[in-house]
Amino acid sequence: MDVSASESSVTAVEDGISACLPDGRYEIIDSRMATSALLDIVLSVLRGEGIPLDELHDVGKPGAGEYRIVLDGVPVRIRSREIAESAPGTLDAADPPAVLSQVLIAAAGPLSERADAVFARLVRAVNLRGQCYTDAEIDSIVRGMPLVDRYATDEPAFRDWALVFRDHYVENSVGFLLGMERAGIDPKWIFALSKGDRTLHRERVHAWFLHRGYRSDVLDNSVINGSADTAERAYALAVNEQVDQFIRQAHASGRKVLVIDDGGLLAQGYGADGVLDEHIDGALELTVSGLKRIAGAPGELTVPVLNMARSRLKTMLGYHEIADSCVRRLRAILPGEKFLGRHVLLLGFGTLGARVAHYLRSQGVRVAVVDTDMLALITAAEHGYETYTSTAEALRAHSPFLVIGNTGELALTHEELPLLPDGVYLAGFATKDFSVLSEGFEGLSSTEIPYVGVRYTLPTGTTATLLGDGRSLNLFEYEGIANRGYDAYRAGTLIAARLLCREADRLGPGLHLEPVDQVIDEAGLFAAYYEQYLAPGSRRPAAPAQDGTTSETR
Repeated sequence: MDVSASESSVTAVEDGISACLPDGRYEIIDSRMATSALLDIVLSVLRGEGIPLDELHDVGKPGAGEYRIVLDGVPVRIRSREIAESAPGTLDAADPPAVLSQVLIAAAGPLSERADAVFARLVRAVNLRGQCYTDAEIDSIVRGMPLVDRYATDEPAFRDWALVFRDHYVENSVGFLLGMERAGIDPKWIFALSKGDRTLHRERVHAWFLHRGYRSDVLDNSVINGSADTAERAYALAVNEQVDQFIRQAHASGRKVLVIDDGGLLAQGYGADGVLDEHIDGALELTVSGLKRIAGAPGELTVPVLNMARSRLKTMLGYHEIADSCVRRLRAILPGEKFLGRHVLLLGFGTLGARVAHYLRSQGVRVAVVDTDMLALITAAEHGYETYTSTAEALRAHSPFLVIGNTGELALTHEELPLLPDGVYLAGFATKDFSVLSEGFEGLSSTEIPYVGVRYTLPTGTTATLLGDGRSLNLFEYEGIANRGYDAYRAGTLIAARLLCREADRLGPGLHLEPVDQVIDEAGLFAAYYEQYLAPGSRRPAAPAQDGTTSETR
């Protein structure tokens, strides 16, 4: 097929008539990438494949994003066009806003095996770059975390460390790692791992991490918790091999390895002698579930681990923001439901559960509490909640339209399932709470409700809808906590990381809590947080104008 035929076929594809390409291959890729970036991607792929650059032809106006290449004699047309303005792709609107575009890659005829491989690589490269955050979007994320920016000053100790960061793929993770870069961690020595939650922009975060020069992959919590299937376990083994290689390379280059995690790596023995071949040099533990995993991990800790999970910072500030995000996500995923005046059963009145209960009651919800810890139950009762020592007891007394799990343990058993009212919603803010359903059993059937959850039909014939994917609901197709809401905790994590990298030898092996609280106090983080967000008259600094003035002086 000649070039003119190829061009007419491309036009047909853009009109939605794919039948005009009976023999050729084409892909249409949604993108937020500027048209000017497309040429760089095409050139990079051609160089990587050893294809002469004179095979690339600009067939439109210069810079218009229309190109033709020839792969083993077959013309391939590449065209980018803006299609629409879009809703902001970040929590704060970017200026200038990103514009959605589509990139069409279309072959004029059948491709050879080699040409098809080049075509596929080109599609992958465009797709990956097209998902990246724009510069303006990254600026909006950095501006949304002013405390991280304040404390991300140069730290000489960081220059001798590599970082493995395992957490949710959300914007505040992007902002935190950029802060660690500014403080001295080389981006080539950052390995980011997703915990596997279906956060809203996880693919964009992954794409941007790779574009930044980090290594990025998934080490799913289901593998760490022992609930993964065979395929997931096999994938995790491959990821662990990458982590091992990263640690070996870091040590070979004279660097120590810092892990910031929720126990996923430490639970496998990376911080203990005699368990794995590769050994890290220090860690920060972010979550209570991670502490539990560490307690059950093989071997004794032989590295210092700073306990961010029980720090005053997370207890006093972090959990309020987490609870707020939980309730906001719950209301958003059930927009047609009435909450005011209705019964909700809350399983677990711990640090998070108590705050979730408070938020719900402030919105007119009638909350009953179940907890097996007597002191927690007393606290709930003295705050005016109806209280029960077992889920079965509570379900016999009430017919809640919603049951919330905050325990981090199995909160609903096979014996209690028949007591659930028909049509009840189940919202888990810890992965294990409703695993009796998500892991399945004989006689249980299910129907997926996209972007809402899974509706289960129990052997009794009643139904229960598990919201989300059985994991923390505030991370299901959602960004989780607002960037400014987690700004202080991320800043505190950076401060603690600085302490560990400076003084790992002095701290010594084991879990450390007091040094975390002490270094955060000494850094003045709480005062900075108050001044930034809460002090009377506190406001954001005015943005500088092009002429160097501010909005206050213009």
